Amino acid sequence: MVDHVRHAGFAENPAVEEALRTVPRHQFVPAATIADAYANAAVITKRAADGSALSCASVPTVVAMMLDQLDVHPGHTILEIGAGTGYNAALLAHLTGPTGHVTSIDIDPDVTAGARHNLDTTGNTHVTVLTRDGTLGAPEHAPYDRIIVTVGAFDIPKTWTQQIAPDGRLVVPLRWRGQTRSLALTHHGNELRSDSARLCGFVPMIGHDTEHSTHLDPDGHVTLHWDPDQTLNPDTLHGVLATPKTEAWSGITITGTESYDGIWLRLTGTEPGTCRLTTHPTTVHTGLCTPANPSRTPALAEHDSLAYLTHRRINHGPQTGRYELGATGHGTRGPALAQRLSAAVKAWGTTRNDTPTITISPKTNRAGKPLSITKNWTYLTVNTD
Repeated sequence: MVDHVRHAGFAENPAVEEALRTVPRHQFVPAATIADAYANAAVITKRAADGSALSCASVPTVVAMMLDQLDVHPGHTILEIGAGTGYNAALLAHLTGPTGHVTSIDIDPDVTAGARHNLDTTGNTHVTVLTRDGTLGAPEHAPYDRIIVTVGAFDIPKTWTQQIAPDGRLVVPLRWRGQTRSLALTHHGNELRSDSARLCGFVPMIGHDTEHSTHLDPDGHVTLHWDPDQTLNPDTLHGVLATPKTEAWSGITITGTESYDGIWLRLTGTEPGTCRLTTHPTTVHTGLCTPANPSRTPALAEHDSLAYLTHRRINHGPQTGRYELGATGHGTRGPALAQRLSAAVKAWGTTRNDTPTITISPKTNRAGKPLSITKNWTYLTVNTD
């Protein structure tokens, strides 16, 4: 497992690698086979009535990625929000050592009971496990040198910011505009600012806001998802894919395995109408909707119009086998939206290794900055300059 994690480019911190090699993951997922326990996959430990995951042991590469971001040192006081199986808390306890302390909280008593049992049976009796709403944090052990959130969050409550030490660090998988990024945040005045933003996916935090969604076609095969602060009218968008389409190609090419998720991140800082599009594979075969990734593709929605990221394979010339990125637009503003999306691809193509800085500002009596994303408690700004 750890060899795979290292080969994938994670556990770059030697202390993280050593913790992963020492703490036995299979003892935290006793119902899983040894093969499943050490596979690079999440192990679901609790499901809702509809089958959706409520708690799990996260994918090892994601665990390692976030621990790299967290940068734990011996003696640190750490708060974990989202107890899971207790495995992550055991890793944190190993990293902070006997002079540090780990507190893990979760709103679900079944989850905390399971984590407590697993931690006790693996010799981690010194880890504190509390059953409470994660948005409250644990002020009785604050301030924390490090806070790590291991469930998907829609916003950052004031309590988390207040419980971080002035030179502390918060790592949180934050969701906005249809994508989730693990942000490593530090204090800058009364704001939090990222120095790392890595794509990931997590079971959502209970009680946090969720996306709105609507089907764009009569069969329900194409779905658009957007945030609560975005004012979209589903009625005006239904049937938009039946209108004539316009394509705008960027000239930017990628290999079949090259990531282009940086386009989505940049769009969230420049385009207020950035959303997420999901499609059933049949729509690609019929040509109704041909996104770059049917399971999740960035899109721009505005009034009765839509544009989404697409690609086409190059079959001749020196770039044969690569894919050109572009945009497909529908609706009265479809051509303009497609051009704007294509322009964003071009901008990304010249600086594709750059990562924008994300700033989290508290809500006060003032309005957010231009192009800020409005959350429940904060404004989120993606700085692409």
